[in-house]
Amino acid sequence: MYRTHTCGELNRSHETIEVTLAGWVARIRDHGNIQFLDLRDQYGFTQVVCSLPELSQDLLDILKEVKPETVLQLTGTVFLRSQETVNPKLSTGEIEVKLSSLTILSTTQPLPFEIGESSEVGDATRLTYRYLDIRGDSLKETLLFRNLFLHTLREFFFQEKFIEVETPMLTRSTPEGARDFLVPSRLSPGTFYALPQSPQLFKQILMVSGLDRYYQVARCFRDEDLRADRQPEFTQLDLEMSFVEQDDVMSLIERFLQYTIAATTGITDPISFPRYTYSEAMERFGTDKPDLRYTLEMQDISSLCQGSGSDIIESLLSQGGIRAIVLPRGEPISLKEIDLLHQHVKDSGGQGIGWIRVREEGIQSPLKKMLRPEWISKIQKSLNLLPGSLLLFLGGEREWVCRTLGEVRGRILQKFPLEKNNMIQSCWVTDFPLFERNRDNGSLQSVHHPFTNPIPEDIPLLESDPLRVRAQAYDLVLNGVEIGGGSIRIHHGPLQERIFSLLDISKEESEEKFGFLLKALQYGAPPHGGFALGLDRLIMLLCKKDSIRDVIAFPKTQKGVCLLTSAPSSVDFRQLRDLRIKVDVPAKE
Repeated sequence: MYRTHTCGELNRSHETIEVTLAGWVARIRDHGNIQFLDLRDQYGFTQVVCSLPELSQDLLDILKEVKPETVLQLTGTVFLRSQETVNPKLSTGEIEVKLSSLTILSTTQPLPFEIGESSEVGDATRLTYRYLDIRGDSLKETLLFRNLFLHTLREFFFQEKFIEVETPMLTRSTPEGARDFLVPSRLSPGTFYALPQSPQLFKQILMVSGLDRYYQVARCFRDEDLRADRQPEFTQLDLEMSFVEQDDVMSLIERFLQYTIAATTGITDPISFPRYTYSEAMERFGTDKPDLRYTLEMQDISSLCQGSGSDIIESLLSQGGIRAIVLPRGEPISLKEIDLLHQHVKDSGGQGIGWIRVREEGIQSPLKKMLRPEWISKIQKSLNLLPGSLLLFLGGEREWVCRTLGEVRGRILQKFPLEKNNMIQSCWVTDFPLFERNRDNGSLQSVHHPFTNPIPEDIPLLESDPLRVRAQAYDLVLNGVEIGGGSIRIHHGPLQERIFSLLDISKEESEEKFGFLLKALQYGAPPHGGFALGLDRLIMLLCKKDSIRDVIAFPKTQKGVCLLTSAPSSVDFRQLRDLRIKVDVPAKE
């Protein structure tokens, strides 16, 4: 055998035992007649003592060939360290192994960077040599945490009587908001499979199949532009339940998060899950992904703005009202920064942002000369504007004001170190609009997906006023990041066909793309609903990382390139010929 113990398990109880270890040399420290090797494997480090005068010439010759990241097998005896040399930071810090034999299992080329120092190395180098990056503690510990989380996840759903079902990776192309990755079929030339954007249709069909509770750790694929929290392939927790309402699904997810976070992080304090309707979230935070660690909220100050003396404010009131955010400690936001916010509002279609800064000697504002003193006193008292406060306000059409002032709020939170609660802060956002207008052609499109059930009392509005129809949809937000979403699904075929019609999907097209679902709904579909949670995003937040690339073993760049394998790549002409594919791309491209 290559080893009797790992490099992370030896302790006082192993004193005087002869052991065999295998791993990588992390460090070499030369002290004349004594040399120390720190041997590393996945489980930890063990200090190995090489007493050079006591070693044979053959062993000394082997030692001369050893350098950092050489792979070794060695045998030695476990001794206790002296009290002053104990390393409390290591699980093996009380012992050391005195070397008696050594074999080099593998040598190494000069390293592109030192293991464990990859944070100072460019991303391109780290991704090209990802296997070396994983050897360091940070990324390796993240992958170990991910493994523990997935184990705990499965433990939870087994207890909740869910069954794990693997749905197909090769399926048909169906529009779900992003581009599909297509896979050509050799056996049916000219036809293509699609890699799944989600298992949505299959999990609904599983409910029709009579499987009451399904879940899957699903691999999903979307051919879309990438950001810090997006990859072309990602992992999500996917689940579906029969005979449930919205509260049943949300309650299950709350229990799931409480259980897994406590088991993997040790955070056992109850997590609160306040609920906001989409409308309420937009009015208070200007976003449907509010970060509740910050207390900064927007508020409607229209009633306070009457009688200000400013024609500008009066004009804004007549256009739809005025909303504001109050920064009690607004001193760090300079006039230059306010000008940048002002320009952002103008770029968004407005006339700019209004502001009032309160100082000991009075107020500072471009509108100061127009504002009545009694109004200034009223606004200061009503909004508790103490010296140091900064009031930012915006007026106009309500929806635009909420969205744009929310963007201003987001820029402030991103740039300035305002006080925040660093604990986990989660919330639900519900009652989304079922439809929205496509910005390019004005047609209706689904806010989530076309299989979402409308709120029952809004169904009469489907044809007459579709933009007022609310969805039985719910998103989960954690520290300002949407980590998942779900909905109660349509389980009546005629209603599903009505939704397709409103989305300008003809009967012929719906039959071609979704005929298998529509047929299944004709054979006794139960009421059902589900949820999908982005595991990469959730683990990123729990590990306090800035990008999901830091919690994925082999991620891709923002251009969708795997630097480790140089994928995507061109393929042999014979492969294209077998698939009946002709590549119409100039050689230069």
